[in-house]
Amino acid sequence: MKTNVLVVDDDNHMRIALKESLAREGYNVALAEDGKRALEEMERHMFDLLITDVKMPNVTGIDLLKRVKESSPCMPVILITGYGTVQDAVRVIKEGAYDYIQKPFNTDTLYGLVKRALGANNGKIVHVSRPMKEVLLKAERVAKSDATVLILGESGVGKELISKYIHENSERHDKPFIAVNCAALPETLLESELFGYEKGAFTGAIARKLGKFELADKGTILLDEITEMDLRLQAKLLRVLQEKEIEVIGSKYPKHVDVRVVATTNRDIMRQVKEGKFREDLFYRLHVFPITVPALRERKDDIEPLVDYFLRKHAKGADVGIESEAVEYLKERPWRGNVRELENFISRACIMSGAAVIKLTHLKDIDNTQESCAGSGSMKEMETKLILDALRSVRGNRTKAASILGITVRTLRNKINEYRTSGIEVPVKEY
Repeated sequence: MKTNVLVVDDDNHMRIALKESLAREGYNVALAEDGKRALEEMERHMFDLLITDVKMPNVTGIDLLKRVKESSPCMPVILITGYGTVQDAVRVIKEGAYDYIQKPFNTDTLYGLVKRALGANNGKIVHVSRPMKEVLLKAERVAKSDATVLILGESGVGKELISKYIHENSERHDKPFIAVNCAALPETLLESELFGYEKGAFTGAIARKLGKFELADKGTILLDEITEMDLRLQAKLLRVLQEKEIEVIGSKYPKHVDVRVVATTNRDIMRQVKEGKFREDLFYRLHVFPITVPALRERKDDIEPLVDYFLRKHAKGADVGIESEAVEYLKERPWRGNVRELENFISRACIMSGAAVIKLTHLKDIDNTQESCAGSGSMKEMETKLILDALRSVRGNRTKAASILGITVRTLRNKINEYRTSGIEVPVKEY
């Protein structure tokens, strides 16, 4: 079944833009022009996510959040704010909102936040295998402490899900969980995203911006793909871990924060240290309690339950099954992209089968198509085609395209810049 999202905003243009953007991603979107109308909608229908503007007449977004948390405490709420309402947004995040998004924003930011919010609510860790049981046991044990956790594993194994699992099983579970993808932002923006800035700190700083560490105060911050952070910022992060203080850009004084840090990487971090790309002292600060999430090929017992889960997720409400021979075929594939690759594969199989049962022939057709693409043209041409096709398939969403391709958003961004310099038109949309 599709995910139901309620968008609340008194600006008609913003409501329509949000609906069109989210509908393109496959969400069912209902609209309300104010908080009163939103409450009426929620009495008649069930929603998985609420996105609401803060400043609205009569029932404000903050009032709406409080009402929703009383009746549906598990439903994630995202607030839309302007510069003047960021302080209000920060306050209510501590009262139960999942996060806020500040105008103006692009589609990648919106899609990423919506996906994370829904994942925080519905992020089920499907498993039956012994290796994953051991991982979750470690996560439960460390969750009871405030120890810094470093989660290691290949791309697509579910490191972010494990980080959320740690937060949800900790004493900080009712406080914010803030995720930051260190590879998704340019180095010049990552510092302000993490630590915030004062009004007037630089040209364009027209209002105080709170960083992710301040937003995560008393809660947990996830530093995803930590090895993509440049050395200068690594030094500042080391200070945060040592002193429990952040340096807000443009401020004369440090600010105390109480934040539990979880970091992830899909790289060989010790090799990064030896090559001088990652600070050794920061590594040991992060390596207090390491957890390695096994690759899917090391937990083949999980493939069948994962297939069942993804069938229900991607079959759009239809009752779709899969032949036992097809399941065995899936168990023998290498899955270099791990669980993420398996989900994408099942999604394509649901589309290609067009039937109530996915057969072995459907899966082989998908593999043959991929091999055919790989066998045509030069490696450079093939790479370009794959990247552009991935961007078109997700309507220019860089975060989603990077996920499909199994590369970081930073790598994808560099490729996009390279193509544009060469005069290649790249399908990336923004508001």
